[in-house]
Amino acid sequence: MNRSRALALLLTGLLVSTPLLADGDPAAGRKKAFTCMGCHGVPGFRNAYPGYRVPKLGGQHAAYLVAALKAYRAEQRSHPTMRGHAATMTDTDMADIAAYFATVEPE
Repeated sequence: MNRSRALALLLTGLLVSTPLLADGDPAAGRKKAFTCMGCHGVPGFRNAYPGYRVPKLGGQHAAYLVAALKAYRAEQRSHPTMRGHAATMTDTDMADIAAYFATVEPE
């Protein structure tokens, strides 16, 4: 997939996701994000393969997080662990988790 098409898909995902975000429940997302914190909540954590620092999600825009999760679920992003997690999430799960991380102070 070329970069232009990937960018167009991401932007479309952001636009389509926006109405769903109004329904995101940060309290429910906090409970659902428990597994996410195993990597995304560890200061200085590095992914073993490929080697890179795992991004912290606190304060991230909810629309971006929902679009990213949907892209993993659709196999448009390549990280196998994230694909596996996103494959088990409903749209509501994604909206709730995104709403939670949007309320967390960035580190």
